[in-house]
Amino acid sequence: MKLIQLPLLLCLFLFAACDNSEPSVDPGSFSIKGELTNFGTVGKNAPSEAQTLKLSGDELTEAIIVEISGDFEFAVDGGSYSKQTNISAEKANSSVTLNIRCKPTAVGELSGTITIFGDNLQSYSADLNANGVEKLVVISTFNETRLAFGGGYAQKAEDTFSFPTDPTKVENITMYIKLRCPAEGCNAWDMFANIRLQDPITENWLEIGRFITPYGVDNSQLSKGFPIDVTDFKSLLTGEVNLRSFIEVWGSDGWILSLDFEVIEGTPDYQYYAVAPLLDYAQHSLAGIPYGVESDFILDKCITIPGNAEKTTIRTTISGWGHATPMDADGRPCAEWCFRTHNVLIDDNPVFQHEMKGIGCEQNKVQPQGGNWQPDRAGWCPGMEVPVRTDVFDYARGGESFCYKYELEPWTNDMQTTADNKNAYYAITSFIVVKSNTPIEPPVVG
Repeated sequence: MKLIQLPLLLCLFLFAACDNSEPSVDPGSFSIKGELTNFGTVGKNAPSEAQTLKLSGDELTEAIIVEISGDFEFAVDGGSYSKQTNISAEKANSSVTLNIRCKPTAVGELSGTITIFGDNLQSYSADLNANGVEKLVVISTFNETRLAFGGGYAQKAEDTFSFPTDPTKVENITMYIKLRCPAEGCNAWDMFANIRLQDPITENWLEIGRFITPYGVDNSQLSKGFPIDVTDFKSLLTGEVNLRSFIEVWGSDGWILSLDFEVIEGTPDYQYYAVAPLLDYAQHSLAGIPYGVESDFILDKCITIPGNAEKTTIRTTISGWGHATPMDADGRPCAEWCFRTHNVLIDDNPVFQHEMKGIGCEQNKVQPQGGNWQPDRAGWCPGMEVPVRTDVFDYARGGESFCYKYELEPWTNDMQTTADNKNAYYAITSFIVVKSNTPIEPPVVG
């Protein structure tokens, strides 16, 4: 037995003595803080705003490699942008900031990936997305304008701004409304607010977008602000443009408002647009159509469409106000809360419908708010833009005349509510919009 054991022990000893491999070393690790979102619309003429990731190493012993694909690039700690780099372990262990941006070389949906990895390390990767356009022009108008009631401030502001755009090349215009809180805090209530532009020919002030303020917080959770498509007004958003901002706020705290327009130039659906107002009962929340009572508000118009129209639409913005009774069976008073269906009549025939119902207030990105921001209103939410309702005719009706009427769902106000305001209202603006690839005049409305 001993003669067998001795050679085995000797072999084990010799194997250990001859094994020159180094003991394994812990490579360390790294973590990433931050979240990348869609980069949105980016023009070929300029890179997007950067989004940020924070890379922090933990006892790394080897370099970290960062690579990015597609029409995207990154910079480390404010340095120059690139597609690939190595970050030393020493630098990574002190943490670095990665600024990621999109720089389109093409038009359309863009995608890419950022990957961060190292030897024997768990890697990180994230998908990148953007929409590349031929040209993007950002026009800043009101800049941190204080709107309030009292304390030397006003609910309304007007100014003239330059729009260096050629409407025949405009594909889309999105208006972004940013709200910030003054030092003493934002106003506590959900208030009616809108933006108007002045038609240089008629001098009428046209509502191009409406929003409702949040309960006591800003809307910084939306990086650009409330988005409203205002392409229908592109024929008027050129040259020197008079704009008016309004918030129906009843306090000296109020809001700080900024307003930007993102103009995409390229190949539009139609080169020429023209617009004419049909209804305008939205100077403030209680200036709307009285609901459930007799009134002398005119809700019908006759329209003649230009002969060269190639597409015709109706643009409507509407929000209900008031806590009038009788309540609906589910306890909803009118017209802020009661769900209704309104008809748009063309030559006395119901052609379009507007469902005034909940739009998902609880999912609003501007949250949490104060007050009762979560329950669904009839067609709007606190801290959100009011939806634009676009009705498209089945054909352009070029050269034709017809009559339009806005019809509210029947309901009678019993005037029995104990609320301070026994009335119900629908604040509404409506426009007829025509489009063509040849110069076109606004529809005639009478």
